[in-house]
Amino acid sequence: MKRSSSSFVVGFAEREAALLAPYAMPSAKSAGRKYPEPEHPYRAPFQRDRDRIVHSAAYRRLSHKTQVFTGELGDYHRTRLTHTLEVASVARTLARALRLNEDLAEALALLHDIGHPPFGHAGEEMLGECLAPHGGFDHNRQALRIVEELEQRYPGFPGLNLSQEVLDGQAYRARKHTSPDSPLLEVQVVEAADSVAYDTHDADDALQIGLLGFEELLDVPLWKEAVRRVESRWMQLKPDQLRRSVIHELIDWQVSDLLTGATQRLAEGQVDSIDAVLSRQILIHPGHEMAEKKVELERFLFDRVYRHPQVLAVRRHAQDQLQEMFGEFSARPELMPPHFLALCEHAGVARSVGDYLAGMSDRFAQQQFQQLCRRRRGAAAH
Repeated sequence: MKRSSSSFVVGFAEREAALLAPYAMPSAKSAGRKYPEPEHPYRAPFQRDRDRIVHSAAYRRLSHKTQVFTGELGDYHRTRLTHTLEVASVARTLARALRLNEDLAEALALLHDIGHPPFGHAGEEMLGECLAPHGGFDHNRQALRIVEELEQRYPGFPGLNLSQEVLDGQAYRARKHTSPDSPLLEVQVVEAADSVAYDTHDADDALQIGLLGFEELLDVPLWKEAVRRVESRWMQLKPDQLRRSVIHELIDWQVSDLLTGATQRLAEGQVDSIDAVLSRQILIHPGHEMAEKKVELERFLFDRVYRHPQVLAVRRHAQDQLQEMFGEFSARPELMPPHFLALCEHAGVARSVGDYLAGMSDRFAQQQFQQLCRRRRGAAAH
């Protein structure tokens, strides 16, 4: 028997009613989109959001954007895209275990770093300096600018016209250090998953490319305990096997800690609705002991990895290139593609140049810098 389009929509509502906890965000309660659209016959709203993010140009560019280490240091380590996929994987695991809306959590995870410029945090810091007189630069706010304005993929509206819950979740990331409000639990699992991913994988990458020795990490309590747990189950592992097993243990340990704590807080706080979630403090976070261990690991990574001389040298070089390009394109905006030149009319030259530079991959930024250098040499020759 042929099934009608409306029956697919009803099926999503029935499925979510059966599977989701009362504190999860169901599609039926979504505040909708800025530009109204008909319901899709076989995709729920947050599923459509996820698909739109994945098919965006900004998402594809993440494959050639730095997470921590640039391509000059090898090709094993995470890019911004592989980090994003790992965050999405952890977020879905947390969401499913807590009976949250997995589609919403995944969409938020896939979106969370889409506003990052080339060269990782080094690029963000430099764009922040360049744009300081014009409101600064923040990758979380830039993600919203991308999905609300800069992406031009659909004829009926600018941006991706994502659901309000996805936009609100990303907006929370931009203000989380100053906001007293708590977001949806789906937003909270992405925040927690992001921390799990970068704490674990930055150490893994640093080991693989030789910035750290395995023995150095044994001074970090979280890492040392993970090694002890692994060696209590498997003896005489080869170095690569041990490293991989420790990484797996760190992820599983952190996720288990998050789930144990969240389940207890939800039960003790009698959290039985979305309103109850929004009126509480953050419910999904590491336990006290785990949080202390994560702070120690992050402090170690900052001192020994993020401030490593090789990393700092690459950062300085990348920042010099971005700063020079910002000045050049600001002085001659006609050198930018027509779309960004047109943006200057309502966004201003500085912000439009920032949008252009932020959207570049590492490789394209280097190519553009070389082109500018050749143009200057050619002008000087004449």
